[in-house]
Amino acid sequence: MSTKYDLAIIGGGIVGLATAYRLLLLKPELKLVVLEKESHVAAHQTGNNSGVIHSGLYYKPGSLKAINCIKGYKMLLEFCDSNGISYDLCGKIVVATSEKEFSQLDMLYERGKENGLEGILKINESEIKEREPNCSGIKGLYVPQTGIINYSKVCEVLVEKIKNMGGEILLNFKVTKIDLNNDGCKVKSDIAEIQTRLIINCAGLYSDKIAELNEKNLDTRIIPFRGEYYTIKPEKQYLVKNLIYPVPDPNFPFLGVHFTRMVDGGVEAGPNAVFAFKREGYKKTDINFADLWNSVSWPGFRKVGLKYWETGIGEYYRSFSKSAFTKALQKLVPAIQKDDLIPAGSGVRAQACDRTGGLLDDFKIVEKPGIINILNAPSPAATSSLSIGQIVAELAIERLS
Repeated sequence: MSTKYDLAIIGGGIVGLATAYRLLLLKPELKLVVLEKESHVAAHQTGNNSGVIHSGLYYKPGSLKAINCIKGYKMLLEFCDSNGISYDLCGKIVVATSEKEFSQLDMLYERGKENGLEGILKINESEIKEREPNCSGIKGLYVPQTGIINYSKVCEVLVEKIKNMGGEILLNFKVTKIDLNNDGCKVKSDIAEIQTRLIINCAGLYSDKIAELNEKNLDTRIIPFRGEYYTIKPEKQYLVKNLIYPVPDPNFPFLGVHFTRMVDGGVEAGPNAVFAFKREGYKKTDINFADLWNSVSWPGFRKVGLKYWETGIGEYYRSFSKSAFTKALQKLVPAIQKDDLIPAGSGVRAQACDRTGGLLDDFKIVEKPGIINILNAPSPAATSSLSIGQIVAELAIERLS
């Protein structure tokens, strides 16, 4: 016999957990379950990111990223303050190291102001040195709203609250089949089955695969990109006081290698953005031929490859060459040396790509009968999670009523 629920959320990352939490706040009587294929929550994107609280600087005004990052930022801080979760609004600087980056830096300043960021400052070379004495930049932005946090700890509190409000979390539940009918939905794994009135797909790296269980002509595919990190050895951590970012490439949806002080101690450098041969390919040697074919057979990915092949080769070169990775970091902090970097972990970003070769630069939420799919929720999804959760919760409650 399968257990019956009002709502089943597939995916126990921070977006799935935040959605469950907001749903139970709005309608405590809901019988709700979170289905997670791993033995613990926050196992992938949530637990392997750099732990930055994003300010909303980069995102196009009016976009879902901009709206939810700004709103989610405030909701996240309120949640942390109410639940004793530590964070540090240390601020960051974005630095231009050549004059050709000035126009992009000015655009970021105007975008930040339009998104409502207060206290954002244009800074010159000497003002950069005041904030980061070892940073090399000729012009920059200071963004006071940026902070650092441990998102896995946020998820621990979310799990506790979900359970206290009557929600359930089923671990080791890998969804293999979804049956939608007029009476509701059946969600099956190899070991169990549940029935639910509505499904919310927050499966991250597998969000397209879950959607494809009932949508054969999906126009979006998840392409995995691995981001690799180094940590700075303790005796050289003084070189970085807080967060130092380069001016990003406006044509590429990644921010470039940067320096991040961690809320639990230490300084991280990275990540790069390397096409991964496996959806959960955290190592260079990880390969899954089904995942690889799923990516390279997608028309949109082939167009991305033709468009960004030079950038892609550069990312691979830095992945295999510590010297090249160091050289990229030295543009920001010249004193950093190859021997100062200790190999650390990596994360895999679920980057959605459409059929035409567009790397989606905004969140994407698609409603279908019986299911709400969150098909693109990369950074700043962790910062935005409670706001995304609120939006999805309101959509779900409207559907259920």
